[in-house]
Amino acid sequence: MAVRGSSKQVRHALDAVESAPGALETLAAARRLREAAETLELAAVAELRRQGGTWMQIGTVYGTTKQGAQQRFRDALNRDRVREPAKDH
Repeated sequence: MAVRGSSKQVRHALDAVESAPGALETLAAARRLREAAETLELAAVAELRRQGGTWMQIGTVYGTTKQGAQQRFRDALNRDRVREPAKDH
């Protein structure tokens, strides 16, 4: 599952933040942590959609509408060529 691999990337990036010797290294590690968290988030959305989760459910998690969730994630899912179900519930 892509989510598990992504969560490992987050843990590694967090370790790098915690062990960074200086401000520049901390900044670089924080950037990697943010990117890893975004990858994890997208993988979780894609997995939920594959399992039949709805845009409305995703919107609820983010305190937005179904349309807000679609706007936030649909382009990224398509850009990363992650297949999602054809219909929305």
